[in-house]
Amino acid sequence: MNSSYLNFKDKHILVVGDVMLDRYWHGGTSRISPEAPVQVVKVSTIEDRPGGAANVALGLAKLGVAVTLVGVVGKDENAEVLTRCLEAEGVRCQFVYSETLPTITKLRVMSRHQQLIRLDFEEREDSLSQNDAVATMVKDCLPNMDAVIYSDYAKGCLADVQTLIQLSNTVNVPSFIDPKGDDFSIYKGATLVKPNLLEFENIVGKCSSVKELEEKAKTLREQFGWEALLVTRGEDGLILLSDDKPPFSLATAAKEVFDVTGAGDTVVAVLTAVYVTSKRFIDAVEYANQAAGYVVGKLGTASINAAQLDSIMYQRNRTTNFGVLSPVDVLEQIKLAQVSGEKVVFTNGCFDILHPGHVAYMKQAKALGDRLIVAVNTDASVKRLKGEKRPINNLEHRMAVLEGIGAIDWVTWFDEDTPKEIIEALSPNVLVKGGDYTIESIVGAEHVLSHGGEVKVLTFVDGYSTTSIIEKANL
Repeated sequence: MNSSYLNFKDKHILVVGDVMLDRYWHGGTSRISPEAPVQVVKVSTIEDRPGGAANVALGLAKLGVAVTLVGVVGKDENAEVLTRCLEAEGVRCQFVYSETLPTITKLRVMSRHQQLIRLDFEEREDSLSQNDAVATMVKDCLPNMDAVIYSDYAKGCLADVQTLIQLSNTVNVPSFIDPKGDDFSIYKGATLVKPNLLEFENIVGKCSSVKELEEKAKTLREQFGWEALLVTRGEDGLILLSDDKPPFSLATAAKEVFDVTGAGDTVVAVLTAVYVTSKRFIDAVEYANQAAGYVVGKLGTASINAAQLDSIMYQRNRTTNFGVLSPVDVLEQIKLAQVSGEKVVFTNGCFDILHPGHVAYMKQAKALGDRLIVAVNTDASVKRLKGEKRPINNLEHRMAVLEGIGAIDWVTWFDEDTPKEIIEALSPNVLVKGGDYTIESIVGAEHVLSHGGEVKVLTFVDGYSTTSIIEKANL
């Protein structure tokens, strides 16, 4: 598997938001307290983990990304503990220290893998006096960043997030938002905003269907000028709205949900990291979905590293279907290939009578990428192009023969006179045509080139022609 999207060498991401310390007391329970009808937990292990925006930073560091974290902490022991946890994983901490607020700490008492109680240690102010200091730190850091994540837990660090987004836009650094609250206008101008379904419906109202959700998401995205909006829906998967493209939906990758703590942090971390390498929202969402499926199967605030994510994606893609597929099914396989960093090559034709020239052409085409898809004209399409006596072999037979060529990964069909529509639907990385063509004259070339792809013209092997073979057979 090509793991180019997981190569984060030289990538640097800034995380800004409400940092917390997640503390766990683990112990056994064997009796009820004589003082009150509660279980007595004999604490045997104390565990400290970064939480909130700090968990997002940790998730990025686990992936191998260089990370700088900006947040507000108290001048206390828990701030020191949090800093040690993060710096041990390579996170660069740029904290603003508050004279009046403690480091936000969430203490969970655990027994036999069950959370018995959570105790929160925090104080809040209506307006943080540290906002100017946070903005100054962010402004200083942004020029060296590939992206910034604003992780909002409504604890005050991002009270002036609109100013921070404007700072990001000024230096053309994409901003990814994990939002909170009932006013999304404060995130206006961000690159991508990632609410969960509850947060989304808190803004737009209850959605009675997926179609209604998509329509409201489209309106919200346009209203606030976001390039993309990703709504995470728990067991119902994710829906991505980006630019003017159709909504992109994914079923959840979770096989068993054990603990959802930190799942949203994982999604935004992986999403951003993959985006800075792929520059494609769909690719980033595919990886983030798989990562979320992994961490919800773990107890507590979990992270995933690049090797684990690589393995998950590899196993997923091993089940990829090859051979003859419908246009709808082959589109899904192309997405899987592209999200894995594979280059998909497309060519098309009638292929009425297959000859050695075709086979040589397919081998040349496959050499231009990792996967080769061949789209074949339907019988009706061939008749319109070649006349009533064609095709000699029907569509099913033509595709069956093509399927047997080792260089070809997928075979599908199209009914139009030209492959323009299917090329635009599939968006291959490389478009190949055989014969005496200029690139400008090839159908679909404009679409492929405009999406960052390539267009190649190959020369057919001399001495082979379907028409000449038919003429000889009629002698």
